[in-house]
Amino acid sequence: MLKQWVFRLGSDPKLSLKRFLCGLALFVLAVIFIATGYYGPAILQLIGLLILAIALFFAAWGYLGIFANRFAQVLERASPKDDDPDLWK
Repeated sequence: MLKQWVFRLGSDPKLSLKRFLCGLALFVLAVIFIATGYYGPAILQLIGLLILAIALFFAAWGYLGIFANRFAQVLERASPKDDDPDLWK
């Protein structure tokens, strides 16, 4: 079951990279809002914290997909092939 989940999560590495970069861009935007709210209205800091939560979600989701893709490649190499003649020795 875990193997199926890893293969499904890591099936599209380009989408995972896009999610990760989107989270990274939102993180930068959140930092800008938080820094601006330090000198201006405090509501900007709250908006920055909300954006930060969304950014962390997207970055973690993307990073998990990238990791799952790499881990799926390791699982694929480690699993024995049915047509391998050395398997039956």
